[in-house]
Amino acid sequence: QVQLVSSGGGLVQAGGSLRLSCVASGSILSINRMGWYRQAQVKQRELVAYITSGGSTNYADSVKGRFAISRDYAKNTVYLQMNSLKPEDTAVYYCNAEILQREVPGRYLEFWGQGTLVTVSS
Repeated sequence: QVQLVSSGGGLVQAGGSLRLSCVASGSILSINRMGWYRQAQVKQRELVAYITSGGSTNYADSVKGRFAISRDYAKNTVYLQMNSLKPEDTAVYYCNAEILQREVPGRYLEFWGQGTLVTVSS
């Protein structure tokens, strides 16, 4: 069984910073892409950023230059450093990963974390 556990959300004033973390654990052979999505109230879930196994990154236009995604491959952990936060960044942030499990060889499956709330006050 694979689990993604995220942490680091909270309440911050506009212009402030937060760092999210997400750890993948369980019967893991390999992890391909890891990333973060977010869902604000009455909106669809959207991609924030992802990082591949090779270290390539991709960001939503709305967070470019403010957020930075990184990864500790040895710890199966992905981070999201969020700077210059804006009220419109308020959302539940979900960790996502494509994982190859020992029990399901040959196919990467997608897993989600439980979500962590980020609230940015104006």
